[in-house]
Amino acid sequence: MVAALNAIAHFLVDWTCVCALYSGGAEGQALAMAVVLYNTLAFSTQCVVGLLLDVPARKRRLVPFCGMWQAAGMFLVVLGALAPAGLIPKVIVFALGNSLFHVAGGMVTLEKSAGKAAPLGVFVAPGAFGVTLGTLWPQMRTWAAILLALAAFACAAVYKRNSAAEDNADSESSGGLALPKIPVLPVVLLTAAVAVRAIGGSAAEFTWKSGAAEALLLTLFVFLGKALGGLASDRAGAGRMSSVTIPVAALLTAFLASSMPASLIGQLLLNLSMPVTLWLLYRLMPQDPGLAFGLAASALWPGTIFGMYIKLTGPAAKALIILCFLFGLFAVLYSERIIKGGKDHEKK
Repeated sequence: MVAALNAIAHFLVDWTCVCALYSGGAEGQALAMAVVLYNTLAFSTQCVVGLLLDVPARKRRLVPFCGMWQAAGMFLVVLGALAPAGLIPKVIVFALGNSLFHVAGGMVTLEKSAGKAAPLGVFVAPGAFGVTLGTLWPQMRTWAAILLALAAFACAAVYKRNSAAEDNADSESSGGLALPKIPVLPVVLLTAAVAVRAIGGSAAEFTWKSGAAEALLLTLFVFLGKALGGLASDRAGAGRMSSVTIPVAALLTAFLASSMPASLIGQLLLNLSMPVTLWLLYRLMPQDPGLAFGLAASALWPGTIFGMYIKLTGPAAKALIILCFLFGLFAVLYSERIIKGGKDHEKK
C-alpha cells in the first residue's frame, strides 16, 4: 500500500509543480527565470535535504519519521501552487516542497524495499507523466493541487496509523550493505554518471516529437523504462542488465533519433538504468539513504544545463552521446564490483 501511495503521490507532486510553474502568467524571460529557479531548488537542494534527514532518522524509526516529512513536502507544494502570491515566491515554496517530498519519499522507499531495486523504480517512474501533463495542460493546476492535498492527508494517515508497527524497523532493514566506510570513488562516479547521462540525452534531437501525442508516447516509454529498471536489475543483476541495455540505447539514440520506434526503444532502455544508479548509490552508503537519493537528483539539473549549452551536431553529437552513455555503464560496472568486493569481505 505504501509503495502504491508513494508512486501516486510522486505523479501528483510533479504534476502540481509543473502546472503551477506554467500557469503563473509569466512569459518569455520571466518564465525562463522561474523555470531555472524551480529546477535549481527542486533538484540541487536534495542532497542537502538528504543530509538533514539522515542524521535524525538514525535515531528514530525511519519510515514513520520520513513519511511525515514526505507529507509535509506535499502540503508545501499545495501551498505554493495555490497561494495568492507572485510567481517567484510561489516557485520557492513548491520547489522546496518538491525537494523535501522526493528525498523523504525516496528514503521510505529504500527502507521498505526489502533488499530489492524494483520498489525504487516504481516510486520514481510516475514523475515523468506528472511533468509532461503539467507542461501540456497547466490549466489543470487547481485540480492537481486538490488531488495532491487529498494524497497528502492519506499519506499522513497511513504513516500515523502504521507508526506503532514500525517499532522493529531496525531489524527489518532493507538489507543495505554495511561497508566499513563510504567508498568515495564509486559514489563520485555514479553521481557524475547522472550528470553526464543528462548531457548525452540533451544532445539528441527527436525531430518526430512535434505534438502532445508524441510527447505522451515518449513519456510512456520513459515511464516504462524507469518502472521496469529496478525489476530487471533484481532479476539479471545491475551490471549484466546495463551491459546490454546501455550500449544499445546509445546506438539507437545517437544514430536513429529521427526514427520514432528506435527513439522510443532507446529511451526505454536508457531509463532502465535510472533506478539502478540510485540503488547502487544506496548500497554504497546504506547508513545515509537521504544523501544517496539526493546526490543523484542534485547532479541531474547541472548536467541538463551543461547539455543545453553544448551545441554539437553531426558526428560530434553522436560521439558525445555514445561517450556519455558508456561512462554511465562504466560507473555501474565499477560500483557493482566494489559492492561485491565489500560483500565478500563481510563474509570473511
